[in-house]
Amino acid sequence: MSEFQLPAEIIEKYHILKDKIREKLREFSEIKPERYFYELCFCILTPQTSAINADKAVQKLEKADFQHNNFDPINILKDKNHYIRFHITKSRRLIEMKQKFDSISLILNSNLKAEKKRDWLVENIKGLGMKESSHFLRNIGYQGLTILDRHILKHLVLCKLYKNLPPISSKKVYLSVEKKFKKFAKIVNISVDELDLLFWSYETGIILK
Repeated sequence: MSEFQLPAEIIEKYHILKDKIREKLREFSEIKPERYFYELCFCILTPQTSAINADKAVQKLEKADFQHNNFDPINILKDKNHYIRFHITKSRRLIEMKQKFDSISLILNSNLKAEKKRDWLVENIKGLGMKESSHFLRNIGYQGLTILDRHILKHLVLCKLYKNLPPISSKKVYLSVEKKFKKFAKIVNISVDELDLLFWSYETGIILK
């Protein structure tokens, strides 16, 4: 028996949520290209902001047709009903991303592997690190990329992969943790994509994105 294993309560949660988790992953795989822009907006807004608030802000951006209309989204981001932290910086990053979206679309439509597409996003789009780029690609149907946020890292400790939360201080460290997470997923025979949603829902009580 491996020293690494899912706690009993997590296994129980998985059996309860498995169908919903797989349905959510199917939804991601069916996202149409015209949705990519707003999925990317969502992932730029989520750092240090609740996913629920980010989702509400994106709905307003979409209603205002931000992709095709030129305006500063800062007023939407700073709305107290769905406040986005660091709204000044993030509004600027949304505008910069929009200006580069044709190039982003070319990369997404290319034959590059998912990891290479992630690398390109990290290197070329401000506001996207390894975690955010993985999050975006997962949300538009790519599989096998890990989203190493605090919820996931906490559970890697609970599953005894680490004694303490590993600080993700560089791409090298991110890839090292990702590799270990993937090995663990094989041991427990659950994909990293399912484990991500399982751990996230265990912490937050919802399966969002």
